[in-house]
Amino acid sequence: MKRLVVLVSGQGSNLQAILDACQQGQIHGSVAAVFSNKSDAYGLTRAREAGVPAHALAASQFADREAFDRQLMLEIDAYAPDLVVLAGYMRILSPAFVQHYAGRMLNIHPSLLPKYPGLHTHRQAIENGDEEHGTSVHFVTEQLDGGPVILQAKVPVFAEDSEEDVNARVQHQEHAIYPLVVSWFVDGRLAMRDDAAWLDGEKLPEEGHAGD
Repeated sequence: MKRLVVLVSGQGSNLQAILDACQQGQIHGSVAAVFSNKSDAYGLTRAREAGVPAHALAASQFADREAFDRQLMLEIDAYAPDLVVLAGYMRILSPAFVQHYAGRMLNIHPSLLPKYPGLHTHRQAIENGDEEHGTSVHFVTEQLDGGPVILQAKVPVFAEDSEEDVNARVQHQEHAIYPLVVSWFVDGRLAMRDDAAWLDGEKLPEEGHAGD
């Protein structure tokens, strides 16, 4: 059975979706451990309630980003993960960390990449009058939110929407598509090659798999 390590910084709702999918057999694997850069992240509580080892590392204990990431790699590797899953992990990763897990690290980003990398994506979508917004699951590369897109889900944006309205709509989609993509990887259907995502031996287009 494949082993997942999940990194969180906040509420951990996508972590919960993955834990549930593992329990229900949608993902043929298990979450071996959860790590956070914030000791009060609710995602750690979710992990403990599921009987999963939960660990926090404080950046203040390390000289720089590279030292933090070196320790994090050591602790992650103790669980021998097949896949590292970023689920609302809000630290920029060092190049060494990204290279160490190249091809076996996923992230979910709340926009239709390459649109709106970085923070405050819902606000930007509203301010720009977008009628469509969404979320993207992608492989992690050294380019911030720039790795090959695997799957996107779109949601409408209405004139009267607040950021909270859009966030709720996007999260609903995230909780569906992230476990699905994790299951593809665990089942050996998904890989990163030649700076592209491949599903079932076919190279995916820039916007990822054209899901239903």
